Amino acid sequence: MASATINTPYLDSNAARVSGKNRKAANITLWIVQGVLAALFVSTGAMKMFTPLAVLEQQAHMPGLFLRFIATCELLGALGLVLPGIFRARTYLTPLAASGLVIIMIGATIATVAAVSAAMATLPFVVGVLSGVVVYGRREFASNLISPECDRVN
Repeated sequence: MASATINTPYLDSNAARVSGKNRKAANITLWIVQGVLAALFVSTGAMKMFTPLAVLEQQAHMPGLFLRFIATCELLGALGLVLPGIFRARTYLTPLAASGLVIIMIGATIATVAAVSAAMATLPFVVGVLSGVVVYGRREFASNLISPECDRVN
C-alpha cells in the first residue's frame, strides 16, 4: 500500500508540466484563429461599409442599411477578437465578440442556404464554427464577468 503513494508527487508535477505545455499550444492556436478571423471580418466588414448601398442591395438582395449594420458589427467584432488580448485589458470581451460573430455567421449560413445553395453555405458555417472555437477556448475570460474582481486587468 505504501508503494502506491511514493511516486504520486512526481506524477502530479509531471502532469502539471504537460498541462502547461498543452495550454501554451492551445493559446497560440487560439491567437492564430483569432487573427485569421479578425482579418476576415475586417475585410468583409470594410467591403460592406465602403461599397455603395445600391450595389450592396443588388448583390445581396437585402436592405442596404441592414448590410451596413452587419458591416459595423463585423468590424467591431474583429476588434473585439484581438484588442483585449493585445492590451491585456477587459479580456472578457473576446468571447463576447466571438459570440456575436457566431450569431452573424448563423444568419449568414441560413441566408446563403436560402438564396444560393447548401454547398455555398460551407464557408460561413466554417467561419461560425471557428468563432465558436474562440468562444469555447476563451471561456475562462468570460467567467470574469461574474466574479467580484471583474475590473482587474488579466
